[in-house]
Amino acid sequence: MGARVAVAGGSGYAGGELLRLLAGHPDLQLGPVTADSNAGRPITEVHPQLAGVPSLAGRTFDAADAAGALPGSGCDLAFLALPAGQSAPLAGRLGPDVKVVDLGPDFRLADPAAWARHYQDPYPGRWVTGLPELPGARERIAAADRVAVPGCYATAAIVALAPVLAAGLTEPDDIVIVAASGTSGAGRAPKPELLASEVMGAVCAYQAGGAHRHTPEIEQALGEAAQQAGVTVSFTPVLAPMPRGILATCTARLAPGSARAAATALVREALAEAYAGEPFFCLLPEGRWPSTAAVAGSNGVHLQAAADTRTGRATVVAAIDNLGKGAAGQAIQNANLMLGLPETAGLTACGVAP
Repeated sequence: MGARVAVAGGSGYAGGELLRLLAGHPDLQLGPVTADSNAGRPITEVHPQLAGVPSLAGRTFDAADAAGALPGSGCDLAFLALPAGQSAPLAGRLGPDVKVVDLGPDFRLADPAAWARHYQDPYPGRWVTGLPELPGARERIAAADRVAVPGCYATAAIVALAPVLAAGLTEPDDIVIVAASGTSGAGRAPKPELLASEVMGAVCAYQAGGAHRHTPEIEQALGEAAQQAGVTVSFTPVLAPMPRGILATCTARLAPGSARAAATALVREALAEAYAGEPFFCLLPEGRWPSTAAVAGSNGVHLQAAADTRTGRATVVAAIDNLGKGAAGQAIQNANLMLGLPETAGLTACGVAP
């Protein structure tokens, strides 16, 4: 028998993706699955895609606060796939013998002021950042009992720009990111603006002008990766008419004195060196650009880069599945490290197509 894990918030899109991936994981045994608003409903009724999983047949969601749910459940690790402000109280009830991976935003930020700009709840503190491919992160995650998975937009932007900034190829104070996401990134709660009749055939920006809560995450991680202060990001999220996926187009001003004629090669070299041997990363051949369809259903990351020598800016484009590397897949990657399992167990870099 493998390690026993629990899922809090199993009825959402990220929770459903966690259950799908856990059903095929060779080393993890699923324990309690809570879903406060769907407590008592069959799991396969809420997630029809899981109907063929024998271990979930006839099983219902537990209530979030029911006796025998997460606290005292005898689990080795708990995944928290909860809205903002809900992970911190539950995590406080879990003993030190239970490792925790939080997919929500509660423990991502180091700056209480940055937290207060985007969230209403009291500042809960910061956990280890769960993005294994960042420098030194894999060792910190493996040694941690509490890990916070970065947001989906933040993951795409950070992996695109961190190696370029760390190499000193671009300036930290003039970064522009425009990222398109599928509708699952907005969660499963019914909202008029997410109705099919509103989304199909339309692309729209939202929470522009620094209003999106992933902006401070991106600035924090890029500053730490580059070991320099003053990282400033202008981030515009875009809602695209697709169910899942993120395409992040990230640009930054080339650093003074950089060899602009060779800038594309230098940027690509920085990415290649940073992610050499990484099982989920693919730097595409020059001239071939990432597509969300190519990473759908996977924990993969596709990258491409080019430099515009006329304007003096570098562009890095990243494609991920917002429910995979942007949420559930990355959460399981972190759990594997925390439990001493093979990092790639239960995960794939191969997308589903068409």
